[in-house]
Amino acid sequence: MTDTVAARTDHDPAPLADDAPDPRRWLALSIIAVAQLMVVLDASIVNIALPHAQDALHISTANRQWMVTAYTLAFGGLLLLGGRIADYVGRKRAFIWGLIGFALASALGGLAPNAGLLFAARALQGAFAAVLAPAALSLITVTFTESKERARAFGVYGAISGGGAAIGLILGGLLTEYASWRWCLLVNVPIALVTALAAAPIVRESRTEGRASYDLPGALMVTAGLVALVYGFTVAADDGWSDARTLGLLAGAVALLVAFVVIEMRTSAPLLPLRVALERNRGGSFLASLFTGAGLFAMFLFLTFYFQQTLGYSALKTGLAFLPFSGGIIVSAGVASQLLPRVGPRLLAGGGAVLAAVGMALLLRVGLDTGYASHVLPSVLLISFGMGFSFVPLSSVALIGVDPQDAGVASALVNTTQQIGGSLGTALLNTVFATAVSGYLADHGNSRQAVAQSQIEGYTTAFTWSAVLVAIAAVVTFVMVNAGREAATAAEGTPVHVG
Repeated sequence: MTDTVAARTDHDPAPLADDAPDPRRWLALSIIAVAQLMVVLDASIVNIALPHAQDALHISTANRQWMVTAYTLAFGGLLLLGGRIADYVGRKRAFIWGLIGFALASALGGLAPNAGLLFAARALQGAFAAVLAPAALSLITVTFTESKERARAFGVYGAISGGGAAIGLILGGLLTEYASWRWCLLVNVPIALVTALAAAPIVRESRTEGRASYDLPGALMVTAGLVALVYGFTVAADDGWSDARTLGLLAGAVALLVAFVVIEMRTSAPLLPLRVALERNRGGSFLASLFTGAGLFAMFLFLTFYFQQTLGYSALKTGLAFLPFSGGIIVSAGVASQLLPRVGPRLLAGGGAVLAAVGMALLLRVGLDTGYASHVLPSVLLISFGMGFSFVPLSSVALIGVDPQDAGVASALVNTTQQIGGSLGTALLNTVFATAVSGYLADHGNSRQAVAQSQIEGYTTAFTWSAVLVAIAAVVTFVMVNAGREAATAAEGTPVHVG
């Protein structure tokens, strides 16, 4: 074991005998679970609040996606570095400072007077979440040393990840409708600060032995490259794909990402050891997660705007309309866990992606006065069941044959690729949406009916490409993943993030 209990501070509990279970471990789990719930809530709350924030701060259609992508880019791009920081600085310390930073960033976003400050605050939230999330997961691992108890603790963590999204949908609707969209960010402040105060005397410190080594150049290159890529997609909405600024940003993004790969090949302590991603099954898992995240996050964005701006749903009704998705994810993830040892990951993950792609394709039927139960609900249920069937085996495949020293990186990469895919897909398809709307108006004029129908044209075009992206994930899974049923035991004791 490379982990050791760090030197005790004035705020740490009394030391325990070797291998003695922490008598307050379940209380510590409740504190960690609250932090995880807050991070999960943030994503679904912000989705519900986005149309109101766009109106209040006069955010353009091309730029509105930054409220989502600023967070997911920072979170996904810095997650591996955040895990390394937590290991060496101390998981408890990283957990507490992550909570405090998340609270301050949430306050900044909730009070932001303009779009620029709001986007910056969302990026800061993502950066602190990238330290907080791996610290929380590591604390569960080191707090629960007995395998059955650890499995139960991870079960609580997974339930929070899945069910927390549903709570966020309702809470976001209530806060937006009866208070203000700003409270969807400000609500994090008291939760995070109280959780940090509770963690200080209860949660035990632990850190990795040895000299700290951080791949800062690698983190800088990959984050800058992803930001340039998303910004290039955003600029294309106004300037076009052939514009010099668009092409320059996209070329710069490619150069930065190539530089990242070169750095990872040469550094002694890489942020992403390439051996982890280059194995066939693991690489297929990460690539499928990337395309799945791209299609899924974009679908949420456009369906939220469709509910509120086309069908005239309130924020609360929009949250309720998404509840079947959260329920479907929870149910199907549980079923997938039971099916995985019997059918193996390839059929389950690939079939789930096909099911989700079909659900997204059915969204092409939406119109100006579409019935929710007849048109939208069947699609939402198909997508949710497909995602649940896909997430569980992909997380399992990510750990097949991985060296023990790479297990943390491998397990984090599923969430990392999903977040990065979500960032890229949201930015790209937001530009596709804007282009489709502009093209429709150019052909049909600017009458009230044409403007309303142009939004439908934009939504259906975006849903088409969302379905294509998830279908690509299915193809990647069927082509690259060839692991057998033994993959079912590869991730034993590892929670699956389905929120």
